[in-house]
Amino acid sequence: MEDSLLRRAEDLLDRCARTYTVTATTFLTPAEVMQLSGWAKRRGCTLLLSGGVENTERKVGFFLPDWLAPEAFDVAEEIRAVRITHRFGTLSHRDYLGALLGLGVKREWLGDILVEDGGATVFCLKSIEPHLLTLEQVGRWGVKTAPIALTDITPPERKVKAVSFTVQSARLDAVTAGLFHLSRTAAADRIRVGDVHLNYELCQRPDAAVQPGDILSLRGSGKAQLTEVGGQSRKGRVFLTGELWL
Repeated sequence: MEDSLLRRAEDLLDRCARTYTVTATTFLTPAEVMQLSGWAKRRGCTLLLSGGVENTERKVGFFLPDWLAPEAFDVAEEIRAVRITHRFGTLSHRDYLGALLGLGVKREWLGDILVEDGGATVFCLKSIEPHLLTLEQVGRWGVKTAPIALTDITPPERKVKAVSFTVQSARLDAVTAGLFHLSRTAAADRIRVGDVHLNYELCQRPDAAVQPGDILSLRGSGKAQLTEVGGQSRKGRVFLTGELWL
């Protein structure tokens, strides 16, 4: 998957340079967002990632020509949102996604689906917005659709709990233990059996290095992010700060 994504990114970057126009991916998964971000940093190119509003998981990657500053680019030119409403029944994320895919829409054309009381907001590529507006039923219930401006959407709130701890070194087992309140031995065991993902990819190496910004997932316990590596204690241990996603 990574090789295919990066080949596509190289093509988009080359077309951006040749045509002096914005080029864009489809919506990327969180794992693809991490991969593309790392590649762009190594490549030294201008990459703007957006899912339509702040705190979305699925994002589109935009390559900008030299003449266009990131703050001058309006993502609403490429990303749109549709509000789905219904009067009866309770519908889940899975219900909405199934109905949208049933229209013949591919998953990578859709961003996050924000489920709320009485409906949901769906982010999508500009080209398929008219198609989403034809949706009339989700599950057993009739629905209505309407476009909604990105500026009128309240970004999803990410609730976090700050966590601070010390480690001998920022290894995956030590960081997992600190973030999720486990013993280091228990954390290492969970890593070896495949219960831990680092930046959305399975990692079974307890000694893998963890950097600020890295996201850890522990099966059954959710996600957390290492946010800062501080100084050292008198005993030579390193101070770390992270966030546990609630």
